[in-house]
Amino acid sequence: MEDLGPVAWPPAPIRTERLVLREPESRDRTTFIELLASPEVHTYLGGPRPRDELERELPGAPERWPGSFVVDLDGSMIGQILLRRATGHRRPAAAGKADLGYLFLPRVWGFGYAYEACAAALGWLADALPGEPVVLTTQTANVGSMRLAAKLGFTEVERFEAWGAEQWLGMRSPVTPSS
Repeated sequence: MEDLGPVAWPPAPIRTERLVLREPESRDRTTFIELLASPEVHTYLGGPRPRDELERELPGAPERWPGSFVVDLDGSMIGQILLRRATGHRRPAAAGKADLGYLFLPRVWGFGYAYEACAAALGWLADALPGEPVVLTTQTANVGSMRLAAKLGFTEVERFEAWGAEQWLGMRSPVTPSS
């Protein structure tokens, strides 16, 4: 994966009805560790990383790169949105396209924050890179992620076996203004 290329970064914080998408800050380090060490968050992502390893390896200030947004609710990080260029992807249909990923703390699941944040990030991407198709990959067993993909307008391109489970690759075609 690599960054999205020629986009103005960082953008001004993106505000939705309840959330702010912004660059990572040093105050977010603890939440990044919590996300990466969470067994619930990583049920469909190959399992959590050991907390002590993360404490040693994560820098004091999280790395900033184009396409990485912290999702902030009332001044605290609750998740992360990732938009990166899919390179060396296992699926030819995804190669070179923008790839959407997201992680949210389990305590905020079920409140619509993932949809709100992903929709805002996709809106930003549509403005920054007009006509850019976006892909999303998730395990078919991840019912919540499958539901979110459909709600965001992703349609199935293919299913495939990887990491010992059935995966789903969806694509969201660029939104074009109607004439």
